[in-house]
Order: sequence, then structure tokens, then C-alpha cells
Amino acid sequence: MSAVQIITVPEGDDDTRLDRWFKRLFPHIPHGRVEKLLRTGQLRVDGKRAKGNFRLQAGQSVRVPPLPDPVEARDEKPKLHDDEVRLIRGMIIYEDESLYALNKPAGLAVQGGSKTKDHIDRLLPALGDGARLVHRLDRDTSGVLIVAKNAASAKMISKAFSSRKARKTYWGITNGLPRPAEGEIKGYIAKGIRDNSFGNELSGQEIMVAVRHGAPGAKYARTQYQVVAKAGTKGSWVVMYPHTGRTHQLRLHMQLLGAPLAGDPKYLTDRPLPESLKKRLHLHARELSLPLSNGKTLTFTAPLPDHIEHAFDIFGFDQKTPIPEMEEMS
Repeated sequence: MSAVQIITVPEGDDDTRLDRWFKRLFPHIPHGRVEKLLRTGQLRVDGKRAKGNFRLQAGQSVRVPPLPDPVEARDEKPKLHDDEVRLIRGMIIYEDESLYALNKPAGLAVQGGSKTKDHIDRLLPALGDGARLVHRLDRDTSGVLIVAKNAASAKMISKAFSSRKARKTYWGITNGLPRPAEGEIKGYIAKGIRDNSFGNELSGQEIMVAVRHGAPGAKYARTQYQVVAKAGTKGSWVVMYPHTGRTHQLRLHMQLLGAPLAGDPKYLTDRPLPESLKKRLHLHARELSLPLSNGKTLTFTAPLPDHIEHAFDIFGFDQKTPIPEMEEMS
């Protein structure tokens, strides 16, 4: 076990996220442990608590608490059952020397928390000692999730995401028809609290809301989208291209267009969900195109989960329908 360290952020690490900076220095510490250090205030910046997405500035002092050495950390890793190993290895849709592409099932969290014991991060030892997350999906969202095999790969892949050169394509089934049926939605969003407009049992729930520029916590969010097929006004198949990666961005944007994603428990409408649809979030990270610094561009496509395939059958949508290429909007 190491002693407490005070590390000064060098010039080259200016504007780096705290959690990514920490993982680069201490790759043997699992992400769940990093989150706990942040949550309990053991990992601090200039003596103050900070969140993982805090952007470091050169010259700041980061307090690093006592940490296990690599051998101790390896010994601390949870022993996985055979069915857990089969579970995560069964998600693999692509593998090379640098990364895995997984098809994450809906309902499985990517990272743990105080009430989340089953998650992708806990299963990563089944993919190798160096396996680590480089991006995330909501628990209820299915689809393409990238796992780097080592620190060098993680740095290369993270650069593609942070430069916003990665192209993400999501498929969703909406409850109702977005209007207009094609275009762009953009603006500022922030964390908010639901009122009782959908019933007192949901009142007080934390959600993302549209806000004005300059509002506390406001972050810019931008999504292009198009309706590929519709079932009258009951529902539609929407393809979404997020240009930013904000929390619940697509879910809020579809609600703001008047047609929230089917089965979404947070972003609602007073329009009843067709009874034949399953009560699960109908949002799927269908495709990810990842240009890497080594000159390669990798594209991964994840098959649809059962509940979204069921919705396609109910509404008569055909997955083979050609999807027109959307022109990039400035």
C-alpha cells in the first residue's frame, strides 16, 4: 500500500478530466474504486472534493490517498463465476489487438454505484488484466460499447471520442411522431427536478431539462435526427446522431420534439404506450464509427435487442430499409 501523495498537474495535462488523468497514472486501480475515492472525498483537487468530470488545470495539486500496488490490486479483483465470464464474452461483436466492441444488453449498468452491484466494469477482468472502459451508455440503453485492452489503446480511443470525430448512430422507437420529422435540435440542458405534472409518485425525480445559456450547470447539446418509418401517429423509427454526449441527451431531445422514446421511465408523455410494446427503453446504440490516430477507421454495428425487434414487428418496420445519409449541419 502506497502513502498519501500530492501530485502537481503538469502543463501537458491541462484540461484533462480528473478520472481519466487518475487512470492514466494508476491503471491498475479499477474504475469502481476511483468512483468510490471521489465519492468519499479521498481524491481531492486543491484540498476540495471533485467529481470525475472535473477539468484539471496545470499547477493544481491532486491529493491521492493510499493505494494498493499492482499485485495487491490484482489480488483484490472479484472472482467471476463461469456464467459471468460467458455473459461478457458473449457480448463481443469485434476484437483486435487494441480493443473489444461489445453489444451491451439493456438493463445492465456500465459502472457500479452504491446500489449497483452488477455492471460491465466488474466483469472486465474476464477480458484481460488491462481491459478498461473508454466511454459509457445508460443502464437502459443497449448497443455498441468499446473496451480498450490496455492503457495505450485507451488513450488513442479516448482521443477519438474527445475530439468528437467518432460518429455515433442510435436507433429508437418513439411514442408518437417527432415534429418535424427530420432536422436538428440543439440548446442547453442541465440537471433539474420533475414537477408533479405526471403524478405525485414521480414528483421530485432528477431529470435533465432544457435551460437558457448561462443557467447553473448548463451544457450545450446537439442532435441530428430523421424519422425512417412511422406507424401513423402511434410510433416511429427514428435514427439519431448526437454531436455532443450529454447525460440523457437523446431521451430529452425526443421528448422536446413531442415524441419521447417508447418505454422511457423518465422522459414521459401523457400519450399511452401501445399495449403491445414492452415496457423497456427503446434506445439502441446501433453503430459507432471510430477514426483512430493510426489511420484506421473502425465501424461497429450491434444487432437489435429482442424488445426493439419486437417493436419493429408490431409496427411493420423493416431493418433493411435504406437510411438516407444526413448532411452535416453547421
